[in-house]
Amino acid sequence: MTTAIVGSQWGDEGKGKIVDFLSEKADFVVRFHGGNNAGHTIVNDYGKFALHLVPSGIFHPRTKCLIGNGTILDLRVLLAEINLLKQAGLDLSGRLIISPRCHLIMPYHKLLDSLYEKAKGEGKTGTTGSGIGPCYADKVSYHGIRVFDLLDRKLFSEKLRFQLSLKNKIIAALDGEPLGLKEIETEFLSLAEETRSYVGEVSEILFAAKDQNKNVLFEGAQGFFLDNDWGTYPFCTASSIVPGNINAGAGFPFWPEKILAVVKAYTTRVGGGPFPTELSDEIANGMRERGNEFGATTGRPRRCGWLDLELVRTSCRIMGATGLAITKLDILTAIPKIKVCTGYSLKRKRVGYLDGDANFLLKVKPIYQEFCGWEEDISEVKTYQDLPSNAKSYLEFIERFVGLSIILVSVGQKREQIARRGLPVFY
Repeated sequence: MTTAIVGSQWGDEGKGKIVDFLSEKADFVVRFHGGNNAGHTIVNDYGKFALHLVPSGIFHPRTKCLIGNGTILDLRVLLAEINLLKQAGLDLSGRLIISPRCHLIMPYHKLLDSLYEKAKGEGKTGTTGSGIGPCYADKVSYHGIRVFDLLDRKLFSEKLRFQLSLKNKIIAALDGEPLGLKEIETEFLSLAEETRSYVGEVSEILFAAKDQNKNVLFEGAQGFFLDNDWGTYPFCTASSIVPGNINAGAGFPFWPEKILAVVKAYTTRVGGGPFPTELSDEIANGMRERGNEFGATTGRPRRCGWLDLELVRTSCRIMGATGLAITKLDILTAIPKIKVCTGYSLKRKRVGYLDGDANFLLKVKPIYQEFCGWEEDISEVKTYQDLPSNAKSYLEFIERFVGLSIILVSVGQKREQIARRGLPVFY
């Protein structure tokens, strides 16, 4: 079976935990887009990890983890993660494979990222500063450097020299400090040697997996509303997040049999951009503290607000979701009244997400439905049936509104803190 795990909001939905949980029955877990701007926090017997590039299935010994060509790589971050996992006692030999077609984030990409943000002033988009946008821009404008190039010493040096001759002019024009060739060349040729043993053609591995009826999980990074086409542009990421990008980003031409949309029980976002249900009161502060809502990549505090089902329903329709996984339901415990957004109003007219752009979304007012909360501690609940009645009423409204069944409900940080719905573990 092939299953895609995708975020239905602005990222930070808890996809890493769901992938980690489902990977017990997966033969392969695959990243197919994004870079180290993703941050998947996982808590299990090995400890607590914030993974940015290595797929979240790496903690299961029988599971192989693939990084597809649509993912861009900061090799420093990747190798730091690899070393961290090894120190925790994990054997990665033959289990982590990186496509040679992955583009590389170079030092000038990160510098340009910060210089562009500074130049935008009040209009900055709030990027992670990881060099993601400039790297993808180079990819589509034929200026990218790939793992393939890095493994050819002469070709890499030639490409790097040419790119620095271009990039340093832009850096200088933006009042930045030009970068030196030799230092970058020396570092990256060293990184190449550390990376070489992990390189392999991901597409061929996936074709063989399909022929052998293996279980494959595709791990989405970020969330639908950060998608470069469908998100709140320009407050978005540089890659395509939707499951349709699996073909381009991993070389796998088959539509996933199951698409599990991960939904945080409330809404958060990091950085700039519209957020109709955002709160700036004690409820938001409580969500942030109890939910540890600080970016796994940047450490920035996340903006918090009520669950926006207009967003969730829109993303699930476009992505073709077949089921829902609800996360962080425990964070809502002890809130007396819980609100859910079911749409927006603008100039006394009911409107939806697809009626406008980011500027439009800044002007709308959320339409809310209110629910009674619950006081019971749900952190040890193992089955859906054992959740408090008010919690189930909340969840059942989500199901009816979105039109999809809830498969899993996360009630705490740890791997085992999941209330199951009585369906197979590998969804």
